[in-house]
Amino acid sequence: MSFFDDDEPPTRSSRPPRPRRASGRSGGGSSARPSDSQQLLIRRAVALGVLVLVLILVVIGFNSCRSSAKKNALRDYNRDVATIVQDSDEQVSRPFFELLGSGGEQSPVTLETQINQYRVVAEDQAERASRLDVPDEMVPAQRNLLTVLNFRAEALGAIAENIRAALGSEEASARATEAIAGQMQKLLASDVLYSQRVAPLIKEQLDKNDITGQTIAGSKFLPNLGWLDPNTVAARIGGTGTSGEREPTTPGPHGHGLVSVAVGDVTLQPQPAVNRIAAGSDVSFTVVFQNQGASDERDVKVTVRITGAGDPIVVNDTVPQTVAGANAEVSIPLGQSPPIGTPVTIKVTVAKVPGEELTDNNTQSYTALFTR
Repeated sequence: MSFFDDDEPPTRSSRPPRPRRASGRSGGGSSARPSDSQQLLIRRAVALGVLVLVLILVVIGFNSCRSSAKKNALRDYNRDVATIVQDSDEQVSRPFFELLGSGGEQSPVTLETQINQYRVVAEDQAERASRLDVPDEMVPAQRNLLTVLNFRAEALGAIAENIRAALGSEEASARATEAIAGQMQKLLASDVLYSQRVAPLIKEQLDKNDITGQTIAGSKFLPNLGWLDPNTVAARIGGTGTSGEREPTTPGPHGHGLVSVAVGDVTLQPQPAVNRIAAGSDVSFTVVFQNQGASDERDVKVTVRITGAGDPIVVNDTVPQTVAGANAEVSIPLGQSPPIGTPVTIKVTVAKVPGEELTDNNTQSYTALFTR
């Protein structure tokens, strides 16, 4: 039995034992998975923080750009308004009042044409203002600005419509001069509205938005308050009549009477006589009149008007003072060549003074023929 036992081959091969898998609960090798999760959470938190920071910076940048754009828009509006109102003062007001104050050196038709040209410029300025890019904050200022510019254009149009009549007959001149003085009140209203509404509203918004270094333009269309008085208007434009009675400064009779009118060596004879006058570029009328009242008078206007050949020619001058009972004399140059070869009517008028009741002897008409 032992023989067979010794020679029999073994039926199994011996293998080395497998190492045991580490239990998930053991402490030594279990740190790998929790460490990866923690790092992932940290990375996510950092990314979220970066995203929030970026969003904050974007919002700040957007608000900064928006604030800058808003301030630029307010500055641009202020500059645009300044340009328009300065143009209104310099391109319209200044030449317009220089024209009116020329004392009748232009014919009525020429005056009307030129005033209408200034009206067109004023309307263009109002149209420019209506096309401005207006920030929401400046809407109230814009509304008042348009009223200011429209007032000016409308007043010029009405003055142009009345200027011929204001330089015409005494009755028509009185009504037209009153109307012109009324339009001067409209021009004054435009100045008040600009200074009390437009400029303060613009400044308020600039200050509210912390905008410094800006100049608020002023605007004064009406040069002085004298233009509100019809008598002053008539004197300045060379009209022959005024409306509204002024009270005399002293008691007793007041007034003047025309004594004579001469051109060079020729003393004019009233109608129906025909006066022949040598024409030239230096024709001048010497007017003598008497203060027939009991008081000295001031600022007495004398007007010479030539009609019957083309546009009327109107020239005038003002005598600073006349003495009661004494004659006064004034020389009024025509300032242009007279119409030659055509009979004309020369009308000379000494303006009515306050308290004057008799005016029949203030005016005289002459028929004349200018010859070479």
